[in-house]
Amino acid sequence: MSGLQLGVATAATQIEGGHADTNWHRWAAEPGHIADGSTPARAAGHWNRVAADIDLLGELGVKHYRMGLEWARIEPAPGEFDAAALDHYADELARLRDAGIKPLVTLHHFNNPWWLEQTGAFARHHAVGVFERYVRAVVDALGPLADEWITINEPNVYATKGYLEGSWPPGHQSMGETVAVMQNLAEAHVRAYGIIHDAIPDAKVGVAQHLRVFRPKARWNPVHQASSRAMWYLFQDALQRAMSFGQFRVPFIQPSGIRPGRYYDFQGINYYSRSTVTKLADGVVAEQGVNDLGWEIYPEGLSILCRRVAATYPGPIYITENGTADAADAFRPLFLYDHLRAIVDSGAPVERFYHWCFTDNWEWADGEGPRFGLVALDYATQERTIRESGRFYADMAAHGGVTQEAYDRWVARRAYPR
Repeated sequence: MSGLQLGVATAATQIEGGHADTNWHRWAAEPGHIADGSTPARAAGHWNRVAADIDLLGELGVKHYRMGLEWARIEPAPGEFDAAALDHYADELARLRDAGIKPLVTLHHFNNPWWLEQTGAFARHHAVGVFERYVRAVVDALGPLADEWITINEPNVYATKGYLEGSWPPGHQSMGETVAVMQNLAEAHVRAYGIIHDAIPDAKVGVAQHLRVFRPKARWNPVHQASSRAMWYLFQDALQRAMSFGQFRVPFIQPSGIRPGRYYDFQGINYYSRSTVTKLADGVVAEQGVNDLGWEIYPEGLSILCRRVAATYPGPIYITENGTADAADAFRPLFLYDHLRAIVDSGAPVERFYHWCFTDNWEWADGEGPRFGLVALDYATQERTIRESGRFYADMAAHGGVTQEAYDRWVARRAYPR
């Protein structure tokens, strides 16, 4: 795999369990919001199982771990920081370091403290300054143990799900708010980038961007073509440029005090699927394989995106999330093989690959149903079991690639469901 380093990814709200007063804990407590009625209070119970989970990471043989912080634990009230929560994360980072595993720390992964959500969160500009305060406190406390950071995860998904579709908290349906959220998250990243580098000059800082390939359903149809171009630009391109170069173009407005420059040390790509476009909505190609959630499986899309990002944003690329919902673990090894091969085929400077997810996790509005983990989780007992796809991943990590024996054992006879 040409030196590609393997890791796994998680997010705090999705695996920690316990009670934190977040937008998602409140949202899940209201009937009808979560597919199976579950909440993040159980999840994978990681908060109380850090040592055992790091041992599992060792079994997988990964040297990189993307982890998230629960903002509401760290700052339970405005301007009040919980030393015990910061000590907990410091202990986790130290344990990872001692195990030879390098952390990549995510500061915001869809999770707001409830006190911030009540004030409008990132739909209001004041949240930018609040985020700056949080970042300073975290970096001051944890900076000696972590020098790689993701400021914000999937800002476009956070904005569209919560403020355009209304299927995530706060459940709004407003184009104006959606644009405002993206604008404010982009500014928040640029300002956080400076804060982190002031504290840790050699830090590597980036954004985990959710990127898709948008394909017009009928290439001859001008409406489909125009809709596809609009989706590329409005969903991701304009936002990625603002966050990477500080260039805020329509529909955004250049913030006061933000100058064009370079505000990334790596480009993070979260990639899951392709969208077939008729109007401003997603679609799936009928003949393509799909996962348990009905998402189209299109490995070539990752190669397309890697080349596209490399051409626009010079520097290293991390695949900060890639994985699939496959409860039976029937096709995940093939999915892994095909997507890793797509990365290599792209010729782009991809240095890291973080599989989503380390263990099965609470999958936001879909609850406990989807199974993304290399490690299977029994939610009732919290028992963890490494899946065959996890064994395949560990074998790749150990050998620096796919051996013929591994291909024959885990990949050769697999196929995607249709």
